[in-house]
Amino acid sequence: MTNKNLYIDIHVLQTVPSANINRDDTGAPKKALYGGVTRARVSSQSWKRAMRLRFNQEDHDDAGLRTKEVPQLLRQALKAAAPALTDEEIAAKVDAVFSTAKIKITKDGQTGALMLISTGQLKKLAQYALDNEALDKKELTKLFKGEQSLDLALFGRMVADNPELNVEGSAQVAHAISTHEIVPEFDYFTALDDFKPEDNAGAAMLGTVEYNSSTLYRYANLNFQEFEANIGGRAAVSGALSYIKEFLLSMPNGKQNTFANKTLPNYVMVTLRPDTPVNLVSAFEDPVKSNHGYVEASVKRLEQEYQDALQFVDAPLFTAVVGKTNGEVGEQQANVNGLLDAVGAVLKKAVSDENDLDQAN
Repeated sequence: MTNKNLYIDIHVLQTVPSANINRDDTGAPKKALYGGVTRARVSSQSWKRAMRLRFNQEDHDDAGLRTKEVPQLLRQALKAAAPALTDEEIAAKVDAVFSTAKIKITKDGQTGALMLISTGQLKKLAQYALDNEALDKKELTKLFKGEQSLDLALFGRMVADNPELNVEGSAQVAHAISTHEIVPEFDYFTALDDFKPEDNAGAAMLGTVEYNSSTLYRYANLNFQEFEANIGGRAAVSGALSYIKEFLLSMPNGKQNTFANKTLPNYVMVTLRPDTPVNLVSAFEDPVKSNHGYVEASVKRLEQEYQDALQFVDAPLFTAVVGKTNGEVGEQQANVNGLLDAVGAVLKKAVSDENDLDQAN
């Protein structure tokens, strides 16, 4: 495990056409007031959810489940490990695990709140309950915090009933905001009744949907040292690269069928820093103004902010860029795979150097 701090910053500029990918309580696209003007906003929670769904699609064994049905999942794990057990015996063991771990189960047999848990944790908990008549709270705590899935190691977990089971997330995802001011627009729609065409003079249904278009600045970071500790040192580099890839390629799917607005990043910058993560959103505190697109001007602002930040923080260990660049920032990569390979090589070297140092000491 690396002893030195190492932070991975991910900066993305991405255009999104007419869309409503993340709604507020009124059904309107979420917004933010920044720099004195209204911006499009996509919450970090919705983007993390989109990333977790991609983790599940890419690797079922390394993705957790966030659910209230953890007792039911443990019952299934116990049944798989010991098919001869009766339902009553399984229920007694599940009750023993959760009561000893100080996690309340409702009358419906659920946890009181959503709980993120990995498949590995469920298997270990089931085996421990089978092997031990008397359960130990400290051992259960270790099992609830060990064998962390990729998403659990990244995003953490809060257990209100027993804070000892909390997992501090190693990743941070910012709310995405537009680099420019947006003006909300409205789509007026009507729906016709195919079975009763005579009723269509006034339309069978009508309404409006609010939407906007934007060029988003998206930012996320990863504390690689914390991530290594959470994941247990296993495949930390590949896990970090998966995090970068899924952040780049995921997108919340609100109103996706209506707008088909799945786009890809226009520009990506990934930076490895030894001192502190740096969100460069201040590049857009003064909103970009343009009548012929926002991407080029936004890239110029972002790269200038990257240079300006060097007045306050150490020079990055490494920076890689994909997309049309306006300055001399980092190593230009032809595509995302090239970027991941370059970042992975630096991470592997950092881990190897630290391991060599540990062995020498």
